[in-house]
Amino acid sequence: MTTPAAQAAHMARLVRAAVPRIHPGGRAVIAAVWGGSWIVGALLRLVGLRRASRTVRRAGLVATAGSALFFRVPTRVPPDDPSLVVAPADGVVSLITEAAPPAETGLGSERRIRVSIFLSVLDVHVQFAPIAGSVRAAHYHPGQFFSADLDKASEANERNSLVIRPAAGGDDLVVTQIAGLIARRIVCDVSAGENLAVGQVYGLIRFGSRLDVYLPRGAEVAVRLGQRAVGGETPIARLAGARHA
Repeated sequence: MTTPAAQAAHMARLVRAAVPRIHPGGRAVIAAVWGGSWIVGALLRLVGLRRASRTVRRAGLVATAGSALFFRVPTRVPPDDPSLVVAPADGVVSLITEAAPPAETGLGSERRIRVSIFLSVLDVHVQFAPIAGSVRAAHYHPGQFFSADLDKASEANERNSLVIRPAAGGDDLVVTQIAGLIARRIVCDVSAGENLAVGQVYGLIRFGSRLDVYLPRGAEVAVRLGQRAVGGETPIARLAGARHA
């Protein structure tokens, strides 16, 4: 016979499964949006502007809910194939070109295929590890805040790059978080020496931004320009010579 405590625990598990958790980097923003709207509403009420107070508080609730959706950490199920590179973020494949990795990574000037994913303000802004592997290096580079959909954003904008040695073998892969026109904060939760599982949430960019993936030599691109990608799930490339599942 099921006890009330067991039923309550089961309901709690269902709620946790249905409601995504919030990334720690976004909690302060959500609190500020809610708190700011509540304070402004209270001040308006004090001076007799009750209708304006209600409007501000309702708008604050909507903005708070929108912020919570923006910073949510959805559950993703990556493909069970270590040779695949998955999208590091939700968004649209905005560029597929050849470029040298960021200079601070120390990987030289040899050009390699770069797949860029642009995140609009409506996309989830947490980042997912594109492959399983070890983080060989993490490099933060200060910069400007051009619109992230521009090609020059890869070199000019504030960014943070991870150099990852694939667990499946082969050359290193680079994934770069790039701040955009509105974004003013890059959060990276991992550092050199740590191991990543494919699809693992490792960071966050606040508001519109971009992710660049510099593929290892010989990798085969598996997406098209303009394609919608789901972070942690959509294969964007296949590694050359990797051990297939």
